[in-house]
Formats: sequence, structure tokens, C-alpha cells
Amino acid sequence: MKRDVSARIVLSITQPADLVFAIAVARQYQPSEERFAASVDGSPVDVHELSDAHGTRLHRLSAGTGELVVEYSASVEGQAQTDAASETDLLVYSRPSRYAESDSLAPTAAAEFGGITGAAELLASVSSWVGTQLAYVSGSSLPTDGAVRTLLARQGVCRDYSHLSVALLRSLGIPARLAAVYAPGLAPMDFHAVAEAWVDGRWCVVDATTLAPRQTLVRIATGRDAADTAFLNVMSGRADVVDITVTAIADVLPGDDLNELVSIA
Repeated sequence: MKRDVSARIVLSITQPADLVFAIAVARQYQPSEERFAASVDGSPVDVHELSDAHGTRLHRLSAGTGELVVEYSASVEGQAQTDAASETDLLVYSRPSRYAESDSLAPTAAAEFGGITGAAELLASVSSWVGTQLAYVSGSSLPTDGAVRTLLARQGVCRDYSHLSVALLRSLGIPARLAAVYAPGLAPMDFHAVAEAWVDGRWCVVDATTLAPRQTLVRIATGRDAADTAFLNVMSGRADVVDITVTAIADVLPGDDLNELVSIA
């Protein structure tokens, strides 16, 4: 399967800013073509690439005032290398985190899923439950909303669905994390977020939105929750989003049986 992905982000820099972008495909892939470019008012800006423990590629740059345009594109064929997990990783992804308050949601998880024993059945049940409890409403949540607030509001976007899924799975003793992805087939097109759960020695995708085939997803960033996977962090200065355009196209859009375990890698 071949997937072509791209992102174009336009920011208004009103105070000189230190910015970190997470929009490149993860290190586990070997793109046949790839380009990352940044400019302020048409003048190129130097970009420094960093990589974290799970293969997230971070691009850091300093921008003066003006219009910053960041453009990225890549072509990916086949699957990524397997993303393993150490004992320490599994401990980290079993604990509560900023946006996935598994300790607060433990009574809810026990009440709703306490009688389910099979891992595959549990993942499907959590995904289905979250999907029926929430309404997908663009712009309905704040960047600071976590799983508890999402459940109380009964609405959100993909990151909210994923945070709630992650929190419930951790409450049930299953290590879970968040993955930011490109998602061919997603409509409307944007960056996408899904949960991943550690089952039978691999990370399996849980996407309660069911908005894109899980088999086509291309990993960008991986972490405890959105605090680790945001496409942009403004470390200092002031940067306002003017426009974001994301594309993700696959040469094949397969059917997705939600009862099957599917891994990004």
C-alpha cells in the first residue's frame, strides 16, 4: 500500500518565536520521497530535527515576526518497522496522565466493562462504548480538556475520543497510549488521533470515531496523550494559526472489520 501525505501550516508570528513541529512521518518509516521546508515572508528558515524514544521526529525552528509557512510531504510504501515496548514503557502507559485520568475513571470502567475478560473483546467494547457515548462535534472541546471533561460533555473530536479510550483501557489494566497519524479516507481531512492498546505483544489501534480505515494510518507522533503528540508547540514568543491544510491519500482504502486487532506498524 502506498500513501502520500502532506501538511501546510501558515502562522502569523507577532513576537519572535521558538517553535517545535511534529508533522513528519515517524522514524520507523523509510519514505521514498520526503520534503520539509519553512520560510518567513518568503525567506528560508533553518530547521533542526530531533527524535524521541518512540520515533517521533520533531522539527524545531526559530522564526522572526512575519508570516511563517511550513510545508511537509512524504510518500510511504508498505508498513513501518515494528514498534516494540519495554517494561518501562508499559508502566508509563499504564499510569494516569494529564489528559487521560484513568484513576478518576476507574469506577466507570469497572461498571461498564468489569465482566469482559478477552482482550480483543475488551478493545472492541471500549471502542464501541466511547463511540456511542460521544458525539463528534468539530470545535466542541478546548485544548485543555481531558477524558473526564469529555465524558461529562458527551462530545468532542478525535483527540477527545482517544483520550477517553486510553483512560478507560488503563483503568482496566491495559497499557494504552495516543498516536497522532495521517489518516487516508478521513473526512473532513485533518491530522487525526487514535488510541493504541498493548495486546498479545503488539500495539493495536482503537479508533472510536471509525472515521478512517485503521490499516491505512501513518504514524506521526506517539506518547502518553496530546501533551506528547501535538503537531505544534510554541515554546516561546507568539504564533497564531492562519491556515492548516492536510492531505493523506492511499492507493487502496480497505474495509475495516472493527472486531479485528489492527496495528499501525
